[in-house]
Amino acid sequence: MVKLRLKRCGRKQRAVYRIVAIDVRSRREGRDLRKVGFYDPIKNQTHLNVPAILYFLEKGAQPTETVQDILKKAEVFKEFHSNQTKLN
Repeated sequence: MVKLRLKRCGRKQRAVYRIVAIDVRSRREGRDLRKVGFYDPIKNQTHLNVPAILYFLEKGAQPTETVQDILKKAEVFKEFHSNQTKLN
């Protein structure tokens, strides 16, 4: 199963995170399938590759709670649900 979750980067006391699609059995800094975004909690910046995120969500990837909150703020789920209704 694939999850969308955060991968810690940066230095001590100055963490930044990549949002990655990764196998659930991998550890936090394990090998990811694809990098789909970036999140800096200190500057509160987010950069998302929305088409890649939508692709993994359509394939059944489950976002973690934190990633889900980030995606809700960026209104990615609205695009996901509108794409779902277009397909049906």
